[in-house]
Amino acid sequence: MYKLGIDVGGTNTDAVLIDEQDAVVAAVKRPTSDDIYTGIMDAVDAVLEASGADRALIGRAMLGTTQCTNAIVERRNLASVAVLRVGAPASVGIPPMVDWADDLAAVSQGSAIIEGGFEYDGRRLAAFDEGACRAFFEGVRGKVDAVALSCVFSTVRDDDERRAAEVAREVLGDKVHLSVSSEIGSMGLVERENATILNAALNEVSRRFTEGFAESLAAKGITEAEVYLSQNDGTLMTMEHARRYPILTIACGPTNSIRGASYLTGVDDAIVIDVGGTTTDLGILSNGFPRESGVAVNIGGVRTNFRMPDVLSIGLGGGSVVRVSENADGTVSATVGPDSVGYQIAERALVFGGDTCTATDVAVRLGMAEVGDASLVAGLPLAHAEAAMETIRAMVEDAIDVMKVSSDPIDVVLVGGGAIVLPQDLAGTRQVLAPEHAGCANAIGSALSKVSGTYEELVDYDAVPRDEALAAARAAAIEAAVAAGAVPETVVVVDVEDVPLAYYPGHTNRVKARAAGDLA
Repeated sequence: MYKLGIDVGGTNTDAVLIDEQDAVVAAVKRPTSDDIYTGIMDAVDAVLEASGADRALIGRAMLGTTQCTNAIVERRNLASVAVLRVGAPASVGIPPMVDWADDLAAVSQGSAIIEGGFEYDGRRLAAFDEGACRAFFEGVRGKVDAVALSCVFSTVRDDDERRAAEVAREVLGDKVHLSVSSEIGSMGLVERENATILNAALNEVSRRFTEGFAESLAAKGITEAEVYLSQNDGTLMTMEHARRYPILTIACGPTNSIRGASYLTGVDDAIVIDVGGTTTDLGILSNGFPRESGVAVNIGGVRTNFRMPDVLSIGLGGGSVVRVSENADGTVSATVGPDSVGYQIAERALVFGGDTCTATDVAVRLGMAEVGDASLVAGLPLAHAEAAMETIRAMVEDAIDVMKVSSDPIDVVLVGGGAIVLPQDLAGTRQVLAPEHAGCANAIGSALSKVSGTYEELVDYDAVPRDEALAAARAAAIEAAVAAGAVPETVVVVDVEDVPLAYYPGHTNRVKARAAGDLA
């Protein structure tokens, strides 16, 4: 049996085929198409041709996609949403979507804050107003495709959210998608609510790409494969899970690359630099998995707090446009990006006969890469190419410094199709690795992803000793991973942490744990 991994980027769609020994049989790149699926199917055809494998022997197909990210950023194909918060009178001072841009806030076809919710310790804040809840849903019936439900401290106690969901089903029926905040976000009402609304708005997008991917594979004769989607913690989820929680696919591209980098190098702790055609993503590989961000993450201008990788993106890629100017003192300076020729690099870059100088052209001129026709950049002044490379070096070294947690040198792994534009003697690094198949590390990471489980709880160490609380968190995370489909004996705890919450009485801590294992 083979595993097929596909990752759709802004410039290229990568596909890999991996055998039962987890060896890479074939890896290909194809330009990403405007409709996404043409590029996916071109990549599938190419990897099958390159491998000579029988498509009937593909037992699993994994997809990493930017569809949800693009939909939010571009404000495109978003569903109409009704937003209900259970939290009056305590939370009425900050209404839902108060700081959203108008064009994105337009997804809401009605919002309300009703009485109910809880304190941090589970004590009731106010009685749940079921009458107001029912009246709200009756008022939006026939007007919305999805519902976003949030409640004060629902991550501690979700009684009111669950009852509100039951009422929504009774009034609106089964066809309306329900997005419940306690299943999506972490502590922090506004950020958790924001993530829940975005998740609801992505309902139609998720339906299209999940159904479309499965149908496209079937059209290519891949009918025996179990289909999975990559999520943003470096692990997999089922098609049904992706339909319910499409927001979890956001940032799966960088996490796939981080997981792929670990597999290709055998390194478990490093900075992974994934260079695409337009941007470069830097992420931290910690214990073989992406390090999770500890702060609120901005998505399309909206602050959210669901689990996201700690990733830094800069406007540098293989297709980044290079502009050079000569200074009054005779020196040369250069800018690189942030604009890029993107997936048109094979038409517009100098080495391919185009008329635009890109970072790839600079790398070829300096003898760092063998791409296209080097004679076509022979006329590029060496001083100009060197100035551009110094700019590239400075951009990456500055980004490495931002990601590091100490001044000690750290291993760096270069992946992505655009990695050829980076020098390998970067300041602040112990060693810079550029493994074989690095250009398709994202698709490899998708194909080899594991299944995860997470746990989060507020614990008062005056009531429960710290060691006991952490042990319980580890056990709960392992249980969640097994429930998600992991083979029990392969599950390991990836990380566990506790964060003191000084604004709570006693010794209250937020305890989090994550575990992952091989897919059953």
